[in-house]
Amino acid sequence: MKYLAVAIGVVAMLLGGLWFLQGTGLVTIAPILCVAECEALEGPSLPWAIAGLLALLFGAALLWRSLRRR
Repeated sequence: MKYLAVAIGVVAMLLGGLWFLQGTGLVTIAPILCVAECEALEGPSLPWAIAGLLALLFGAALLWRSLRRR
């Protein structure tokens, strides 16, 4: 169970960091695969920055807690 928590924490931190960087406008990535009409995120987006920060903090807390447990 510890290894699963570590893996989820790392993935959440990586995705959260990417979402935060995209939300602040520091990174732009074009859509790769779209089901409908997709557009790249233009400029900063506060909801994506907040979601990324929350995911990053969740992943860090989960990683810290799973590595701290005995």
